[in-house]
Amino acid sequence: MDAQAQAALVTAAMSAVGRAYAPYSGVHVGAALLDDAGRIHTGSNVESASYGLTVCAERTALVSAVAQGVRRFVAVAVASDRKQALMPCGACRQFLSEFGPAMRVLVVGPKGEYTEYGMDHLLPSAFCPDDLTNV
Repeated sequence: MDAQAQAALVTAAMSAVGRAYAPYSGVHVGAALLDDAGRIHTGSNVESASYGLTVCAERTALVSAVAQGVRRFVAVAVASDRKQALMPCGACRQFLSEFGPAMRVLVVGPKGEYTEYGMDHLLPSAFCPDDLTNV
């Protein structure tokens, strides 16, 4: 992934922050996924008064893209309205790894600066589809 793609992904994630629905926590998160065809898919967190039904931005973006027929992803950028960058939660790491075990993860700070991680670093020894065939 080149610098131009990274910049576009970060910009898309930061833009998605403004579309979050977070009346309970007040934490607005946006995510942008880059698929293997070079298209960007965005999502925002959507909260519910029943907190367990809340959906993170990363999973919103992924579900939207998968519903459009996309199955492979190269990278994801995650941005928020916090003073520090927020890491994807464990559920999102597992969910993202399903469709991009080698995915790059850009964790975006408040001014657009980011730190890049490999999915294998964020979720080492992930449970994967192959684990179901070895049961």
